[in-house]
Amino acid sequence: MTENRPRGGNAVEDAFPHDSAALVAWLTTLVRTRDYGTLADLRRARGRTNAHIRAGWYGGEVHRDLFEQVAFLFALYHQGRSTPASGYGSLGAAAARIGDGVGRGPANPGAQRLVDRLVVSRRVPWRHLQHAVVRLRSCDQLPPSWTGLTEDLILWNDRKARIPYRWSVDFHAPKYWDRPTEGTR
Repeated sequence: MTENRPRGGNAVEDAFPHDSAALVAWLTTLVRTRDYGTLADLRRARGRTNAHIRAGWYGGEVHRDLFEQVAFLFALYHQGRSTPASGYGSLGAAAARIGDGVGRGPANPGAQRLVDRLVVSRRVPWRHLQHAVVRLRSCDQLPPSWTGLTEDLILWNDRKARIPYRWSVDFHAPKYWDRPTEGTR
């Protein structure tokens, strides 16, 4: 349990840590309970609604804006859906599912251009992330792990984490790996 410390100290981040799993749990509850009003409020990108403020509190003092933006992306994906999709994999792996009759992932020129724009950005590429979420929704594909996406975006500028590189590797990963089964080598 975190102790409450005065805001004047330098332990603000410890006093109000972020919790991406709690954010995703709250957001999926909104879909499950069909709280379409709150989800619609979250889709309002310009105005700071009570729903945005609540989503931001899961980000603590440091990541408030980022958590509000992730809630926006979640609400955008779930527009008109009655079942929550927690998703799986990184955004790169999710982008590999984007496509149509021409091909999916790296075989789809649109998906390739989208990933190229995502991974070259120095700042968090919110506009391109929004486009990726809309494309996944329109292709009826599962989103990335919302918790994983939130954690990746927190580490976006950490050179050691190499999030854009990992997304690119996940996007270009072969569909079927010749992995040995357990017990064989």
